[in-house]
Amino acid sequence: MTSLADPRPLFLPDAPLPPYAFVPGRAPHPVSDPAGHMYGKPPERPPAPDPQRWQECPAFLRGVDLFNHGYYWEAHESWEGLWHACGRMGPTADFLRGLIKLAAAGVKVREGVPSGVSSHAKRAAAIFHNAAQRFGDEDVRVFGLRLGDLLAAARAAAALGSSVQSDAGADARIVFNCVLFPQATAEE
Repeated sequence: MTSLADPRPLFLPDAPLPPYAFVPGRAPHPVSDPAGHMYGKPPERPPAPDPQRWQECPAFLRGVDLFNHGYYWEAHESWEGLWHACGRMGPTADFLRGLIKLAAAGVKVREGVPSGVSSHAKRAAAIFHNAAQRFGDEDVRVFGLRLGDLLAAARAAAALGSSVQSDAGADARIVFNCVLFPQATAEE
């Protein structure tokens, strides 16, 4: 549940956030370690999403919630399932790959790996830039997210550079100064 003090909404309020945010080397691997928070749960195989009906895509919204609350590895996993469902090719898959790369940059911030932050964030920025060029406008929303906002978030993440330091612990920690807030357009 989102409190008045928490400006980061939950788009799937009935889906609890994980007990910890996975950071490699700092917490049990969520899937392969018996102590992992996803251990023994079969991976979700979501259907290919319809970008025009993103409000009806729990895996996308779950990724947004996870990302916004500092669960970058888990957000990556949620969006990766959709990317696979899209066949990993095409405009929708490319957009999802941009989100995956941005989430991977968050993991690298938590690990304290500046080069990883930079490379993942720059790749995300390039993907969002290409999408904006394809649509001819940074104000276009894809999955309810404005491409210009995503591009700015990815560029800001890439600029973190050498200020990134290793982060102890596996408590979820928000490392980016952005909130993914999908909104319907007039056409949706």
